[in-house]
Amino acid sequence: MTQHPTQSPQFFLTAPSPCPYLEGQFERKVFTHLVGEKAPEMNDLLTQGGFRRSQNIAYRPACETCRACVSVRILAQEFQPSRNMRRVLSLNDDLVGTMHDAEPSTEQYSLFRAYLDARHKRGGMSDMTVLDYAMMVEDTHVDTRIIEYRRRGPDTFVTGQGSGELVAVALTDQMADGLSMVYSYFDPELGDRSLGTFMILDHIERTRAAGLPHVYLGYWVNGSRKMNYKMRFQPQEHLGPKGWERYAHEAV
Repeated sequence: MTQHPTQSPQFFLTAPSPCPYLEGQFERKVFTHLVGEKAPEMNDLLTQGGFRRSQNIAYRPACETCRACVSVRILAQEFQPSRNMRRVLSLNDDLVGTMHDAEPSTEQYSLFRAYLDARHKRGGMSDMTVLDYAMMVEDTHVDTRIIEYRRRGPDTFVTGQGSGELVAVALTDQMADGLSMVYSYFDPELGDRSLGTFMILDHIERTRAAGLPHVYLGYWVNGSRKMNYKMRFQPQEHLGPKGWERYAHEAV
C-alpha cells in the first residue's frame, strides 16, 4: 500500500457559477491551500502548472465546456518594447517603483478604492473593505512583495525611492523563475499615462535585471476584449496540453 506524505496538497472543486468574462458560460475552479514552509516551493510548481494565487489559495479553471482561459508568461530576456510601449516608458519616466514587504497601508487602500470605483464598480471585488484589502496583501505564505510607484523626488538619486502621492501599486510574487503579477491598480485619473502597461514593463525589466526568464500575467481569456492587452507583450508562452509553447502574435 502506497503511503502519501502528509504535506501533499489536497485539491478541491468549486460549484459552477456564471463566468465573469464570457456571457453564457459557467466557470469552475480547482483549488488548494498554500500554507506551511513548503508553500513557496509549491507556489512555484503550481504557477508553472497554470495556477494563480489569491491569498493562501492557488486555483486554476476547471470549466466543463470551455477552455478559453489560457495561462500566459512573457519571455522577459527576449522582450523588446514596441514603439507605443517606449512612449509609455517615456511618459512615466518621472515615476519610481519601490519594492516593500507585503504590508497594507491606508494610502494603498484609498488608491485601491478609487480604482475599483472607477474601473470595476460592478466587479466581484467592488465591495472589498479595508480589512478585505489587508487580507489580500498579508494573507500569504510565499515571497510576496508590494511595489509602490511614486514620482521622483529630490532625494531619489540617493535613496532610490520616489516621493509624493502614490500613483500605482503592484502585488507581486517573487518566484524561482521570475515574477508573478498577482494584482495591480493605479490612479484612475491618470489614464493618459497607461499605468497598467507601465507596471508590466517595469516587471519585465526587474525580471531581466535579475537574470530570470518569466513574467507571469495570469490568464488570457480568448474572446474577452478586456484581456486582449496581454497579447501585446511578446514574445510569450501559453500553457497548453503539451506544456508551455511559444505563441506567435503580432505586437501592437
